[in-house]
Amino acid sequence: MTAVSRRAFLGVLGGAGLAATGCGGRAEVSGELLAGRLPLPRPFTVPLPVPEVTRPVRPGRYEVTQRVARVEIVPGTTTEVWGYDGAFPGPTFELRRGEPVTVAVRNELPVPTSTHLHGGVNPPDSDGYPTDLVVPAAYGSGHQGHDRHRHAETRHHLVKDYHYPLDQPAAMLWYHDHRMDHTAPQVWRGLAGMALVRDAEEDALPLPRGERELPLMICDRSFDEDGSFRYPDLHAGGHFGSDYMEGVEGEVILVNGAPWPVAEVTATRHRLRLLNASNARRYRLALTPGGRFTQIGSDAGLLAEPVAHDTIPIAPGERYDVVVDFSAYPVGSTVTLVNTLADGPARNIMRFVVARRAADDSAVPRTLTSPERRPSAVTTRRFDFRRTDAAWTINGSSYRPGVPLARPRLGTSEIWRLTSDFHHPVHVHLAHFQVVARNGRSPLASDGGWKDTVDVRPYEVVDVLVRFAGHRGRYMLHCHNLEHEDMAMMADFEVI
Repeated sequence: MTAVSRRAFLGVLGGAGLAATGCGGRAEVSGELLAGRLPLPRPFTVPLPVPEVTRPVRPGRYEVTQRVARVEIVPGTTTEVWGYDGAFPGPTFELRRGEPVTVAVRNELPVPTSTHLHGGVNPPDSDGYPTDLVVPAAYGSGHQGHDRHRHAETRHHLVKDYHYPLDQPAAMLWYHDHRMDHTAPQVWRGLAGMALVRDAEEDALPLPRGERELPLMICDRSFDEDGSFRYPDLHAGGHFGSDYMEGVEGEVILVNGAPWPVAEVTATRHRLRLLNASNARRYRLALTPGGRFTQIGSDAGLLAEPVAHDTIPIAPGERYDVVVDFSAYPVGSTVTLVNTLADGPARNIMRFVVARRAADDSAVPRTLTSPERRPSAVTTRRFDFRRTDAAWTINGSSYRPGVPLARPRLGTSEIWRLTSDFHHPVHVHLAHFQVVARNGRSPLASDGGWKDTVDVRPYEVVDVLVRFAGHRGRYMLHCHNLEHEDMAMMADFEVI
């Protein structure tokens, strides 16, 4: 295994300075760019698609089939995707707090899968544990040797019922594949979608809704000459390829599965539900020729009060719920959502065209939800995310299925101190948390609210207050750079 690349080394050095100073810049970029072999599509020519909202087959029950399909992503060619119901992104789930649902997943792909509802407060057998697999009917038991971490607890289902109690506040969740060792390539091929949980508290707010609420799944991909997704063979030679130890970045930015799309908007407020579904790429979102985001929510729900931002840093797995007031722009003007961490074509994300004026009865209230009293921590634990020799590790160890690093008690809260040597977006299953400190100082303005994913930057110390509620059982924490995750940067914890 070769040493870490020059770009990654510079990213570590720059990130160390960033963590120390809090200033922005390209130092927050992580991952290695995978060049494509297909000419880049022209930006701002494809209309923004909005994924279809799936419907239950009967009250409280949905059925989804993972299957291969061919879709047009780059105009003039087709791409094979692995999708939920053959779509990329998968269909959007519109759900209600306190109304439990069951989602039955059938697998018609050539590989096993495990679906994780990211941000969900779910029982452990419906959380998408990486060895709890849904397999295609033709997939024999002998194939399980393809998984690097075989374990006695590996389970196979032909159809799996995932049970989601939805006893949690309104928020934007998302779902994606979580199979052991293969999450990154399988998400890259299309196994991801969005889920919106609603509740009465959110319904009562005069926020933009209907066509003025846009769920935006942002990710990056590279394409081969025939239009197929291009992805490196990280298992080449019996080990993970050293060229992409940092993670894989694509050269084409997709929003809702379309390259650099354009959306017509009225000169009114719009609610943008932002999701970074990239494998490794980070974004620092901004509006050109200028403008502000009014943040109203984070990963796990509404903020107590809105916060205005000129830019928003968003790491893989994170979500931001923001309002943009397009009445601040002249009719006929264009507003571009950009990534200030990137140069060249990847700097652009999508464009809005302010098409006409319209009546607007929406507003952003000064109070969005009643702030919860911050619980007291019963203990402090440390989790160190670090490269050891040629592996990504937590507390010095690669992932060991069924070996918990912590056993917190249900109904308690703990301080988890997260440290790192590189860019690691840390995701905790089941338990939501609040960021309480970065390097012993105040969190970022964008760290507010209850979260399930936090961006830990190089040589940074991030303290989060984690609340264990909902269920007992085995869950996970891991780096949400999907290549790091597949390189065993995961750990179990057990709620007792």
